[in-house]
Amino acid sequence: MFEVLSNEELAPGVHRLVVSAPRVARARRPGQFVIVRRDEGAERIPLTIADADAEAGTITLIVQAVGASTRAIVATPAGSALRDVAGPLGKPTELHRWGKVACIGGGVGTAVLYPLAKALADAGNEVCAVIGARSAEYVILVDELSAFAKEVFVATEDGSRGYKGLVTVVLAEMLAGKLPRPDAVFAVGPVPMMAAVADMTRPDGIPTIVSLNPIMIDGTGMCGGCRVTVGGQTRFACVDGPEFDGHQVDFAGLQKRLRMYRRHEQAALEAQQRCRLDEQLDARGEESAQ
Repeated sequence: MFEVLSNEELAPGVHRLVVSAPRVARARRPGQFVIVRRDEGAERIPLTIADADAEAGTITLIVQAVGASTRAIVATPAGSALRDVAGPLGKPTELHRWGKVACIGGGVGTAVLYPLAKALADAGNEVCAVIGARSAEYVILVDELSAFAKEVFVATEDGSRGYKGLVTVVLAEMLAGKLPRPDAVFAVGPVPMMAAVADMTRPDGIPTIVSLNPIMIDGTGMCGGCRVTVGGQTRFACVDGPEFDGHQVDFAGLQKRLRMYRRHEQAALEAQQRCRLDEQLDARGEESAQ
């Protein structure tokens, strides 16, 4: 069991959990992830290690409540525990002295971006971060990124904070030279966003690294669930990634695989909601009887 030491809501449905996992904290490198199970028999959820403190023996996970399993994880209160935290898994980020690096995060992808951006800055790169969200209330980790990034740009779809539009609006200004032009780009977020970023940087040959989070079961390359096509060859995100050359990724195929179990996830979410409703009705019945 892995104790949850703190559980903080960063944005609606997005929580930051600090978890006691000493062995993982000591071994973790930027870009790696863990696979988490809330309870025995629960779904296995891959989550990037957003931060780690080897001395304290803790890791930080940032989780967006989307389906039944992630909702159960973010509902875990401080003092309770997660059943399994397996890792660290995946290849660490390959750190180079690129020069100027644009680190682009869409939605909760900003949480995945944070440890990458920090490691790139520590390696001597000049980092400019771009954060995208639906609206101001969903913007996360601005202060944390500002601690080491030269500049942090925010884009919201409704224009409630920063640039109005998607992160590609900011990237377009970078590529046009209106903002610092990057020598390399790291992008993490929804598949369409990463695909759009790769399309924009491809004509100029700007190295573009994306972090993929496809369907994943065991995290060791045995199940084949996380396979993606990169440069015309099959790769497994859990052992060959999660970071890949964005110009080589078959994003259309990846998007198709991510939709495979949508109906199953919806059914699980509906079952969870029915269970909670039954519990509430039972509780009200007991109160009435008293």
